[in-house]
Amino acid sequence: MALQVAHRGYVLETGTIVLDDTAASLRENETVQKAYLGIE
Repeated sequence: MALQVAHRGYVLETGTIVLDDTAASLRENETVQKAYLGIE
């Protein structure tokens, strides 16, 4: 839901930014979909 209204997003793992990109790119990123959005 947040990626629908945000312009940019950040993925954190144990407090460290491991990925940052536009919200649209993060929504389409296969790794983000599987690990964080529950899409397979």
